[in-house]
Amino acid sequence: MALAYAEIAFTPDVRRVQEEQGSAPMYKWMLEEEVAAADKVGPKEADFIASMNGFYQATVNADNWPYVQFRGGPKGFLKVLDEKRIAYADFRGNRQYLSVGNWASNDRVSLILMDYARRRRLKIMGRVELISTKEDPDLVKKLTVPKYQAMPERAVVINVEALDWNCPAHIPVRLTLEDLEPQLYKMREELVELRAENAELKSMLKRSL
Repeated sequence: MALAYAEIAFTPDVRRVQEEQGSAPMYKWMLEEEVAAADKVGPKEADFIASMNGFYQATVNADNWPYVQFRGGPKGFLKVLDEKRIAYADFRGNRQYLSVGNWASNDRVSLILMDYARRRRLKIMGRVELISTKEDPDLVKKLTVPKYQAMPERAVVINVEALDWNCPAHIPVRLTLEDLEPQLYKMREELVELRAENAELKSMLKRSL
């Protein structure tokens, strides 16, 4: 059984270009070999998803134009419901409703989750089910992040059809304040010690004059 990711992404046109460019043999295994649980959200994927405070999301509108947006929130706002479903609370934003509107005619979605600091990338393809707060208030409440000041309008449930860990090539290293905090804390501690030592040396110098 082929990987679902390859079955979806490797269209005849894509495979033709792979053949032309000589990369087809590299990906042949994805179309021929069975890899257990390769398209399910396992522990590795669940941990990665839980660490995210944002991701890129792509939809397609009724005129076949793709639309990409960055979805941000507190760490953990994208949640794993089970091995085939992930979800997040759709908080009120600029109220253009582009993604929600696009899903009315095409429920497909693609996500790219990035960990720039560690140069890791997870791609997810799926189909969306929108659930309003009236339909399932308990689910929306479950997806809402405590103390996060935003109004949830609905739950976005993504039925995962395929996923793929991408190679780290060309991913720039970007560090957040959270990533840097351990080193910054150490530097601040050293600075306090150096200032105290400097003050003591100045005092000793004055007394020796």
